[in-house]
Amino acid sequence: MGHHVGSKSSIVPLIDRLNKYPVGLPDSEKLREILALLFAENEAYIASRFPLEEATLDELIHATGISELELVPQLEQMCDKGLVMDLPYEGRTYYLLLPGLIGFFELTFMKSRTDLPKEKIARLMQEYLYENPREGMAKEFFDSKIPLTRALPYEDKIPVSSTVTSYENAREIIKNSGYGAVGICYCRHKKHHLDQDCAKRAPMEDICISLGAGAKFLVRRGFAKEQTADELLGILDRAREFNLTHITDNIRQKPSFICNCCSCCCELLAGVQAGYHDGVAKAPFIVRVDEELCNSCGLCVSACNVAALEIPEKKNSAKSLDKICLGCGACIPVCKQGALSLVDRGKTYLPPRNRREMMKKRLLERGRAAPFVVNGIKKKIRKIVKGTPKSPNVP
Repeated sequence: MGHHVGSKSSIVPLIDRLNKYPVGLPDSEKLREILALLFAENEAYIASRFPLEEATLDELIHATGISELELVPQLEQMCDKGLVMDLPYEGRTYYLLLPGLIGFFELTFMKSRTDLPKEKIARLMQEYLYENPREGMAKEFFDSKIPLTRALPYEDKIPVSSTVTSYENAREIIKNSGYGAVGICYCRHKKHHLDQDCAKRAPMEDICISLGAGAKFLVRRGFAKEQTADELLGILDRAREFNLTHITDNIRQKPSFICNCCSCCCELLAGVQAGYHDGVAKAPFIVRVDEELCNSCGLCVSACNVAALEIPEKKNSAKSLDKICLGCGACIPVCKQGALSLVDRGKTYLPPRNRREMMKKRLLERGRAAPFVVNGIKKKIRKIVKGTPKSPNVP
């Protein structure tokens, strides 16, 4: 299959394929360099031929023109590298090409690997993501009416008079997930390779939580360690000791992760600080400062993970910037004066029901829905003609 590959002939089609996703990867020289480091030439070709949704081995053999004997070990390697997700379902295995973000960018730094120039990739990714925060990848990821992620409040800090649904409560999300795992924080690991360790001294390992079917894949492929619900709840408690912000999928049903994020390392919160104030959906609360109790010590300003608190000149108390505040409550435990509290935001936000609904909305917003519609019609026709079994519900 040598005629299929080559850094020039395989990387460009791969970028074209990845840009059919709801969150694409805007083309640039830095992106091409990143992909050339992550994908071997044969892997880039295989990935460029992937259908838009999960595919069987037979479908991939047909799409790539590669024999089963040659293709299976290559798919196995791509799964081990976090480029492709394998999904065992009713006796068959389905394969899904992962997007760049949230996807194989993160998985690159969620496993200890010796086959990659980590420092070089970390620098390239950092430059690619935020070299021009108002354009390129940052705009692609954050500039949307449908955020990919949302903040969760510290449930013990919410007003007594308020009710929090299970999908707004980190502890309930974990209890209802059915399966969970913990792994390395991609953001802190990447910053570590840039010699920029966490200013809050937050842990890099055993801190970021994955849930459900996605967690099973991560455990199976060595990206995470299985944990009980009680162990995961303990990780939440540990995260709160460092005043980290809980962030999850912007969906109501079966969120796939809870990241525990800091202001200095987290790429999600870096987007908020870069001016995408709605790039992470907000919790239904907002912080309030009691000016009579506040002594302007500044601890809350340092604790806030999105720079939503400040101490204005000629003022004796901190001030909350409502447009920026995520309502997570991470700042409240540091206030020794008891001057901070969460109050109801006064706005009701209903996240998409599930991942498919969220991605469908982003596809429509981006004008990328047509290929998925056509692909869905073709799949239905094949199922009718061949009696193909139902494919897995990808998380």
